[in-house]
Amino acid sequence: MNARAAVGFLEREYFWVRRPKRFTITENEVEIVTEPQTDLWQNTYYGFCRDSAPMLLSETEESFFTFTVKARFCAARRFDQCGIAVYIDDKNWLKASTEYENGTVQRLGSVVTNGGYSDWATTDIPASIREIWYRLSRRGSDFLIEYSFDGRRFCQMRICRLWEGDKKISFGVYACSPEKSSFAARFSDSSVGACLWKEHK
Repeated sequence: MNARAAVGFLEREYFWVRRPKRFTITENEVEIVTEPQTDLWQNTYYGFCRDSAPMLLSETEESFFTFTVKARFCAARRFDQCGIAVYIDDKNWLKASTEYENGTVQRLGSVVTNGGYSDWATTDIPASIREIWYRLSRRGSDFLIEYSFDGRRFCQMRICRLWEGDKKISFGVYACSPEKSSFAARFSDSSVGACLWKEHK
């Protein structure tokens, strides 16, 4: 993506992968109400494959860009989660989110899935946190995931590669509830613009 001004995610063409039963889209915000037993995971450790979470995505062939969005949530059941995603197909994707664990902690983490196998890298944050900003930058097949608690100071979560990431990809937001629960996830303050992740020299 060149140096043109950033635009809001909802100003781009977007589409659903697994449209949820309950959602709202306004000019500035997306709300997804999760459905029970929806998830994104492939094989590793747990031995199951889940590709049932709803995602609101935009497609791009741009090799260099940055996507930023704020997520607000009221998760209350184990593994309730919402955040951002890059999706190629059911066996190649990444996500970054908070996942509810209990009344004390939740997991701020990322999952990278290549060739049908997922990993999960996490750090514990207080369960009292109810909003977080995510920033995703792409440089070809490489991705930088960052987070912020105030929308100004961003911290690195992860640098990673998608094996199939050198082609057209879809990116956006998702929310799901792997167990028997439901909650509302709201996404706002989004932008897509020039890549803020500078070339390493």
